[in-house]
Amino acid sequence: MLKKPIFFNLFEMNNRTGDSHGLWRHPDSRHHEYNDINFWVTIARKIEEGGFTALFLGDFFGASDVYKGSPETAIRYAMQFPSNDPSLLIPSMAQATTSLGFATTISTTYEHPFHVARRLSTLDHLTNGRIGLNVVTSYIASTARYFGLSEPIAHDRRYAIADEFLSVCYKLWEASWEDGAVKFDVANNIHIDPARVHDISHQGDVFKVAGPHVCEPSPQRTPVIFQAGSSKAGRDFAARHAECVFVQGRTLAAVKENIASIRKRAVDFGRDPGDILMFHQQTAIVAPTRAEAREQFEEYARYRSAESALAQYCGSSGYDLAALDPDSVLTYTATEANQSRAAQYTTQSDRSFRVQEVIDDVGRFGAGILVGTPVDIADRLESIVDETGLDGFNLNSIVTPTTIFEFVDQVMPELRNRGRIAERRSTFRETLFGQGRSHAENASRLAR
Repeated sequence: MLKKPIFFNLFEMNNRTGDSHGLWRHPDSRHHEYNDINFWVTIARKIEEGGFTALFLGDFFGASDVYKGSPETAIRYAMQFPSNDPSLLIPSMAQATTSLGFATTISTTYEHPFHVARRLSTLDHLTNGRIGLNVVTSYIASTARYFGLSEPIAHDRRYAIADEFLSVCYKLWEASWEDGAVKFDVANNIHIDPARVHDISHQGDVFKVAGPHVCEPSPQRTPVIFQAGSSKAGRDFAARHAECVFVQGRTLAAVKENIASIRKRAVDFGRDPGDILMFHQQTAIVAPTRAEAREQFEEYARYRSAESALAQYCGSSGYDLAALDPDSVLTYTATEANQSRAAQYTTQSDRSFRVQEVIDDVGRFGAGILVGTPVDIADRLESIVDETGLDGFNLNSIVTPTTIFEFVDQVMPELRNRGRIAERRSTFRETLFGQGRSHAENASRLAR
């Protein structure tokens, strides 16, 4: 029986340390070169040659300041701080590649849809339709203060804003310009047909946008929509809008359950559940032999910064573990932060965790990391996909670029031999959903 292809995205961040804790000290790490565009171009070329689907760029506004009530730890370890604009990397990487997709992260909490629609249309033009948009709602308190607020916007309110934000973008991308509006008719002196360009006249609770869109339609019109929320509001948002969802879960059973929940919600919103692809974060250490892979794992573990990892967890969950009794049981407390992280060791776990156990687990190197030979890693990735119904993975690099390049050189050929590597096509959306599907049917429907 023909096995479905697996999509692989490289998860990266435009900062000094990426998304690993303490590994910047490893002699092979080059992530501190993030301000050099050649660093990014080299990575993009390598993963395209290796068969990756896309390079996914996360983003983070601010310095995480929940742990010990201060940003000092995050700053000391350069934990997602400082952080440059990820979208500005894309044109150079796109010029150096031919079919690799690029997804950039945008906060709907603090950006304006008019600006974002223009920026993403421009990028989609420059890349010939290889752009995706990762929609996030910002919960960090320090970020709120950057934008003049005394505290973060409430969780469900952020999703309501995000819903209207995308509604405005859809109208600009899908409804403002008709097909054929650009005439370039020299004989009749008509460059653009005004009758085919429309004001969107959006009047909402949050945004009032006249239009028309200031960019002509790009190859995809709407970029591929990514989303990662796993709270009730987040799942509803994903079911309504997302084409690709990052599914979380401490166990494969939890991942499978979350996938089923989102697909059911998609049906409730009138969508085909097969029009949403599911991705899970994964990290791998590969070597020619198991002994060498284990040796590499143990070497990396020596560089792990538990305190940096704690600063990240506390910032995302809203829990300052340093202020809690280490012998007490961590209980779920509603915060305005990332609710899936807040639930990770509480309501989404099959057992109770003492605070000290959470501290130890967060700080430990190795949770969820696959370690082994190319055959071992390929076997496990196939097993995860087949067991859960996932469509692909967002791969983290532990030491950049070493670990991801080793994956490209050793695991991707093994998966290709098994027929599990997805073929890239003309546009990002066609790569994901098939030739001829460059436009987003769901966005077009929601723009009406």
